[in-house]
Amino acid sequence: MAVRSIRLYGDPILASVSDPVHTVDEGIRGLITDLCDTTREPGRAGVAACQIGVGLRAFSINIGGEISYLINPEIVEFGGELRDVEEGCLSVPDLFFPTPRYSYARARGIDLDGHEVELEGEGLLAQALQHETDHLNGIVYVRRLHPEVRRQAMSAIRKSDWFHAATER
Repeated sequence: MAVRSIRLYGDPILASVSDPVHTVDEGIRGLITDLCDTTREPGRAGVAACQIGVGLRAFSINIGGEISYLINPEIVEFGGELRDVEEGCLSVPDLFFPTPRYSYARARGIDLDGHEVELEGEGLLAQALQHETDHLNGIVYVRRLHPEVRRQAMSAIRKSDWFHAATER
């Protein structure tokens, strides 16, 4: 269907908890297609619905060129070590900071047929599951940063050209 534009840090939808999907209809099918198309762009590991301006609980991820999605996802298990991994976000362009993430995650949701599905993995997949689920809970990754790193991140955001352009609208 369409590659959608990404909402930038400071947009209120990114700080809002997304609503559950109650019915998988043509609108939701179109949303999932748009999420997958948007995630398929080079350099993208995932996109949450709120990042394209839709306050519903759905995301898509792209790990090694394999596109997946979940509707109404929830993290059901964390595991392994909690460690700082270099992380960025399409809604906070060009800025990367060490973010505490578990090395393993398992998420459960539904597919377009209403069947329960799970995605689980380590490394980048675990990081993406945590990152995108955070988005649906109104959490942009800079809120997860250690306090000193968060101060640095906020300073970098305030100095960025994209933030000034977004706040001048």
